[in-house]
Amino acid sequence: MRLVLFQRDDCQLCDQALSLLAQVRAPAFESVFIDGDAALEARYGVRVPVLRDEGDGRELGWPFDPPLLRAWLGGA
Repeated sequence: MRLVLFQRDDCQLCDQALSLLAQVRAPAFESVFIDGDAALEARYGVRVPVLRDEGDGRELGWPFDPPLLRAWLGGA
């Protein structure tokens, strides 16, 4: 499992997602800021934050809560 969290600068929802990831003790992940990257902005735009497993391509878009996040993480 190789996790990437796509987010924006100054994003309150992204801050909430980071807090939830810490709360459920998610595995290590990479943070990718989509601001200024036309391809990522086109793909994720207003959907951020989005957690993606680069291993299998699954994505979990906001909103998510601890039970949903745990289930998604366990579904790999």
